[in-house]
Amino acid sequence: MRAPDHGGGGTSIRSWVDMKGLVLQVLTGRWLMVFASFLMMVTAGASYMFGLYSNDIKFVLGYDQTTLNLISFFKDLGANVGILSGLINEVTPPWVVLSIGAVLNFLGHFMIWLAITQKIPKPQVWHMCLYMSIGANSHTFTNTGALVTCVKNFPESRGVVLGLLKGYTGISAAVISQLYHAAYGDDTKSFTLVVAWLPTALSLVFIGTIRIIKASRHPNELRAFYNFLYISLGLAAFLLIIIVVEKRFRFSQSQYVGSAAVVLFLLFLPLAVVIMEEYKVWQSKRSISQNLDSDPSPVKIVTEGQNPDAISSPTYKNVPSWNKDIFNPPEIGEDFTILQALFSIEMLTLLLATVCGLGGTMTMMDNLGQIGTSFGYPLRSIRNFVSLTSIWNFLGQVVAGIGSEMFIIKYKWPRPLILTAVLLLSCVGHLLIAFNVPYGLYVSSVVTGFCFGAHWPLIFTLISELFGLKYYSTLYNFGGLASPIGLYLLNVRVTGYLYDKEAKKQMAALGLQRKVGEELNCVGGQCFKLSFIILAVVALFGALVSLLLVVRTRKFYKSDIYKKFRDEVRVA
Repeated sequence: MRAPDHGGGGTSIRSWVDMKGLVLQVLTGRWLMVFASFLMMVTAGASYMFGLYSNDIKFVLGYDQTTLNLISFFKDLGANVGILSGLINEVTPPWVVLSIGAVLNFLGHFMIWLAITQKIPKPQVWHMCLYMSIGANSHTFTNTGALVTCVKNFPESRGVVLGLLKGYTGISAAVISQLYHAAYGDDTKSFTLVVAWLPTALSLVFIGTIRIIKASRHPNELRAFYNFLYISLGLAAFLLIIIVVEKRFRFSQSQYVGSAAVVLFLLFLPLAVVIMEEYKVWQSKRSISQNLDSDPSPVKIVTEGQNPDAISSPTYKNVPSWNKDIFNPPEIGEDFTILQALFSIEMLTLLLATVCGLGGTMTMMDNLGQIGTSFGYPLRSIRNFVSLTSIWNFLGQVVAGIGSEMFIIKYKWPRPLILTAVLLLSCVGHLLIAFNVPYGLYVSSVVTGFCFGAHWPLIFTLISELFGLKYYSTLYNFGGLASPIGLYLLNVRVTGYLYDKEAKKQMAALGLQRKVGEELNCVGGQCFKLSFIILAVVALFGALVSLLLVVRTRKFYKSDIYKKFRDEVRVA
């Protein structure tokens, strides 16, 4: 008698094993890490949302504009001084810096929420500066843990990666604003509570997903990133439409819930791309495995210069070299030590241009609430300005990251030349506010948001290209260090001082005297005129400085700048 046929059972078991293998591939692959980074970036932009709750701080705590700008400076100081997170990331896996960032984010913003809602006694100014700095500094840990890891995992697509990730950070104010209004309506005082728990929760959920994954470049890698780009552009377009509609009609709570549902759908849509890409990787691995079964000769994937028998797991004992040939750096594009990079003409030029460019655009963004009030715009329009700035911030990041990559590949343009163009464009945005052009604040929100966003992928990509990836975790954070310097000089010392001076002049003309603890307000176009003329001149100077970097890097960008990364990986 013939034994029963168990072929169906074997097929079922094989299908179960295949499904399990595919799920494991999705959960442990590089592409889920990219998606997790998107979500972390889109909630890690609280420093861009200051305009949404700055009026609450000023009104509840009774600050003048100089004091508010001082608090804003410490926010941006914390958001950009990430040297500690960079040094920690040099010697530890990414989950360490992500854990620290989660704790700092909750602690800082929770204390700000307690102060705004008056659940604690009125804090002193230095307390608020400390809370703001701690909360904002958490973003440097998130950026270092997620963004730097993505760049190292996709070195040949770094411009696109940086543009997309920083773009999601730029759009965060508009995204969080929609989700927030769906839950809380127009009550802005609870906004900092959402900022406290939401990014912290996401960091803890994806803490094991963000890690260094060594792999050769997939031939369709750029196509996957372009799919991510199309989805993110769809999200930005939807948010722009919603902002325009909100300007004309007052939304009810249920309408806010509906718009938030669409935002959430578009935020999670990249998961489809993740599954498709990991399915291709899984199929490739299964094909190799089947070939090995038929031809069991040993196959190894090795990196050039690496011992094939060595264990390929990443090591975190890579302690930075501090004093090796500081003033004798290698050729541009090779791996600089930290001090070689910091003392190079290229880095000093880049940082000076950054001080001039980001200092002015961040000043405009941090003062949006007060500019709108001075020019006579209602609160709803001011909220639209913040969202518009956020969306164009996103577009600036994406266009600068991906567009500059296309110009380099196709025309061999030096990337610093794109930076020069961005600095010149920002002058236009400053002058529109300086002369209070009709509807100029709308146009300036667009121009300034775009220029602010465009700065970041250009700066961070330039650092990775000019000084190598060996110490990128630390050097990346030095790139952001220049912006709070420019912000302090241009926002606190110039804009805040001139605003308060004009406000006191107006009070004196009316025969009024300011009471202790009373907020100081200025009305009219004169409040920001002189300060924004100064910002325009400084941005023009930064554009001239960046031309020196264009000249010094022209030869490097004429070469094949990604050749060494293609040569590093070979398959035996």
